[in-house]
Amino acid sequence: MKQQQGLFAISLIVVVLLIDQISKIWIKTSMMIGDEIMIFDWFRLHFVENEGMAFGMTLGGSYGKVALTLFRLLAVVCLGYMLRRLAHETHRPKGFLVSISLIMAGAIGNIIDSIFYGILFSHSNGQIATLLPDSGGYAPLLHGKVVDMFWFPLYDGFFPEWLPVWGGTYFSFFRPVFNVADTAITIGVVIVLLFQRSFFAEKSQTNEQNSTLSANIDNESNQNNDTSKNQPNDDMPTDNNLDTNSDYTKQPIE
Repeated sequence: MKQQQGLFAISLIVVVLLIDQISKIWIKTSMMIGDEIMIFDWFRLHFVENEGMAFGMTLGGSYGKVALTLFRLLAVVCLGYMLRRLAHETHRPKGFLVSISLIMAGAIGNIIDSIFYGILFSHSNGQIATLLPDSGGYAPLLHGKVVDMFWFPLYDGFFPEWLPVWGGTYFSFFRPVFNVADTAITIGVVIVLLFQRSFFAEKSQTNEQNSTLSANIDNESNQNNDTSKNQPNDDMPTDNNLDTNSDYTKQPIE
């Protein structure tokens, strides 16, 4: 059972990573930054790159980029340790294993971009990038940019004029552009938030049941000990037997 859970988690991570990296490499080697393919009015493939945070958010500066990558590496190590423990905890719901696997797969997917894409690809500004260019990549190790492509402009419009601060301002929902890795992380987090009671309550319930069972066993053991103490021992002579034996020994031998 433990081995099956471990294989399931690894398989899920590998599948998500393959889908994530294949989609990114295809976008990177087929489109320039800003290019767009309209699937529906509300769903488009729109190529952008960011410094590595989810949904196109950035952490400024070269040091910020390296710090973000190192933080992600640390997070993946922690998630890997947690996933290893979960694979051995058969009482945990499978949904918890799925959610942690999705979060870990998404984190690894974006880490690959941040660490390696800068040295593997040429830049995509005004040109379609090439894989392993002769002139070298567009950035050093740990300074790659994350490829994003999914855009869902579900609604475009303007805020009402009477609204403070944002009145009359144009807005688009949903504006952030994201990728498969971001999606996996989001789904994993949402699953944990929605089902956290069942994920974490079951262990408490199991511990409570084990404690109750141990207490019952101890009570039964104590009762048996008390009963055995109160029962007379047939091997021990009674007072009558002692008196009889005493009288017998007093009789003269003829």
